[in-house]
Amino acid sequence: MGGGARNLYPPLETLKPLAEEIWIADGPAVPFYGMPFPTRMTLVRLPRGNLWLHSPIAPDEGLIREIETLGFVRFLVAPNALHYVHMAAWAARFPEAQVFAAPGVARRAARRNVDFPHHKVLDDRAPEGWAGTIRQRVIPGHPFLKEAVFFHEVSRTLILTDLIENFERERMGPAMRFATWIAGTQAPHGQTPRDAQLTWRDRDAAAHALRQMIGWGPERVVLAHGKILDADVEASLRHAFAWALRERGAGARG
Repeated sequence: MGGGARNLYPPLETLKPLAEEIWIADGPAVPFYGMPFPTRMTLVRLPRGNLWLHSPIAPDEGLIREIETLGFVRFLVAPNALHYVHMAAWAARFPEAQVFAAPGVARRAARRNVDFPHHKVLDDRAPEGWAGTIRQRVIPGHPFLKEAVFFHEVSRTLILTDLIENFERERMGPAMRFATWIAGTQAPHGQTPRDAQLTWRDRDAAAHALRQMIGWGPERVVLAHGKILDADVEASLRHAFAWALRERGAGARG
């Protein structure tokens, strides 16, 4: 895979503990605009052994066996209209799980002739199944990228998908280094990709939701693409969302 292999976060397709009751699993790269994007899912164990899977990667039987040792897969979450392709396979593998999706996911899947399972649409109120353990908010204002963001209370972990990308230069080939430089998504100063920033119609609505999200006080941020944020988290978030928050000097970080 060349540059794609270098871009990954091995070991792949295995659970990696992140903090109390939360794990990640990194998956194979997927092509996006011709570039190899690393993939990552997040798993949270809820009370009574119920498992919550965010942005599931391609299903792998070894990974599934690991997951089943932790509890029962009850919730499958498609957080935005770019992270849904494997949901039907996971729903078929775990037919008792409930599927939740951000606004617009099913519509995009239908346009692309991708099967998408019966589901409930996410909003700003956490469903009963994970209320009290995971907070959530849908970030509004963009015609396409209506991302649901989540905050795991016990571990103080914010779970994002494409609102921030944070690619590490040493893991990329020359073409992707150039593309992520243009997009402004290179670590350690990752942010919302510039194409999304430029097409955001209602920045005030986004800013209100983003300030609420930052106010949750996360101590780490899991991202679907790139290096996890685990130092100077509030400053990193304010830098990443300066385009909406309109905070001067937000880009000046050590």
